[in-house]
Amino acid sequence: MSNEEILKAVFPLLDGADLASCMVVCKRWRDIARDDYFWKCLCARRWPSICKRPNPPTVTYYKLYQTFYKRQHRRTLLPPRLSFEDLEFFIDIWTEDKLIFSEVVPGPVFQNGIKNIPPGIAEMLRLHSEDLDYKMTIPVEPRLTVLLCQTVTVSVLVGRKDSNRVACIINKSKFDYIDRTAYRAHAFEYLDFSPDYPFTSGIRAWISLRFIDDKNEGIINVYGIEMDFCDAANSKEEVLWLLDMLDWK
Repeated sequence: MSNEEILKAVFPLLDGADLASCMVVCKRWRDIARDDYFWKCLCARRWPSICKRPNPPTVTYYKLYQTFYKRQHRRTLLPPRLSFEDLEFFIDIWTEDKLIFSEVVPGPVFQNGIKNIPPGIAEMLRLHSEDLDYKMTIPVEPRLTVLLCQTVTVSVLVGRKDSNRVACIINKSKFDYIDRTAYRAHAFEYLDFSPDYPFTSGIRAWISLRFIDDKNEGIINVYGIEMDFCDAANSKEEVLWLLDMLDWK
């Protein structure tokens, strides 16, 4: 079997990035790798139905793959117009009609998070605290003891110190899911965005009560509060852009 035959047998098995890398090895490899049959194989794996047409919808399958592969890469965000120094968060938690937690949390404090994980934290929760998703956390001191038989609700507003405006993140949502494997109680709310962003919807704010595993099935011992927007924002910059798009009043 000749070298060219070997390459033609191997190239259809490669992914797009590897096949593109082969094109820069030498002129001979580039000429072989440009064969549109190989790119049709790639397109058939990603978008099988489009290859049922007799001809590609673009000039070549190579061009089709190249165009949509580029869209998979995130564009670099411009620097956000907001900073955490501009923000403060108003967090209120109730059991039934009794207010049990009410704090104004400066943006930098929420951003910096819980520095010292208290003893007694399960390994699963410790790993969760160190994962790569961007989360904002604050410690609860003194800790809250919450009876699971009670309805627990939360509201979160965010204020802008640069313009004295306020937006709603969470409005009296219930902590209706207790995850004992991750030692968190969850509530969420769909965000309300400014009319300037009419096609932005379906993004949730999640807030969680972090609690210690004290082997008591009837209560949770809360040591921290966590909030994230991991449906859409997984970095500090993305979170700030998302907050900037809210319906500020």
